[in-house]
Order: sequence, then structure tokens, then C-alpha cells
Amino acid sequence: MSYTLQRMTEADAPLTVDWMVRQYGFDRHEVEDWVRNLHFNWPLSVKALDENGDVIGLLNMSDYRIEEETPQILKDEPELLKSLNSQRYTAVFSFIVAEKYRGTSLNYDMLMSIMPELKSNYDFVFIPVLHRLKTHQYWQRWGAKEFYRDENCVYYKLKI
Repeated sequence: MSYTLQRMTEADAPLTVDWMVRQYGFDRHEVEDWVRNLHFNWPLSVKALDENGDVIGLLNMSDYRIEEETPQILKDEPELLKSLNSQRYTAVFSFIVAEKYRGTSLNYDMLMSIMPELKSNYDFVFIPVLHRLKTHQYWQRWGAKEFYRDENCVYYKLKI
């Protein structure tokens, strides 16, 4: 299987919305609002294209703050939040790989394509994972550690 990786731009916002609605079943208007307001880091986001130019994977990064994802942490763990916010971080907003490419090296290649920038610009990657998703073990294998959970998600920190 051959594919190419490309950095994304704001012009890829509709693509991101379509993939998230299809993959996760989210409401389209809600996802459009997220994409519009959650400080996407488009230059750090990656899309994978197959040999026909069809999109087979998206890694969307965002510079939104932890408390934007989980306001509850402000009440439950204010000192933890203060400590985390004193560091440089970016967030994995969404990481979706087409079914046919799951279990291949595609997800690894996508993440590795931005690793030099992650290492030089950030202390950690913030990764919120909905309870119902299967990617908890994936991030744990990368070394991500849970630092908080609420009714919607488990929040991981991947030190770089």
C-alpha cells in the first residue's frame, strides 16, 4: 500500500467535518462549530492520500486549552490545570484512519511526520479520548498517561 502525507490547511476544514461526522456520528453543526472555534493548528495537521489521491487518514492538531475541552477540571483540579498550562502543549483533536488502513503503519507514519516539530515546540501532547472509543490502548502504548477523566473523556498527556 502506498500513500503520501500532506500538511493540511484551513481549506481542509470541510474534509475534517465530513470525516468526523462519518467516523464518530457527531452532529455536523456541532463539529463545524468545533472546527471553527477550537484553534486548529492546520500547519501541524496531516492528511494521508492513497495512490488515487483519495484521503485515507487525518490527524488534526489543535492549540485549544485543556479547560476548553473539560471546564470541569477548573473545579476539580485547579492546581493540576495550572501546572499543565505552565507548559507548552498542543492537542490531538482528531485522528482518523480509513478502515482498510487500520493495523498498518499509516497512523505511525502520520504521527512521526510531525514529531520533529512536536519535539522542538512542545513539552507534551494533550489527548482527549471519548470513553466509547477504542483508541485508549493505542495512546497508552505510545506512553500517554491519564491525568484526568470526566463523564465524557479520559484525558492523556504524552510527554515529548
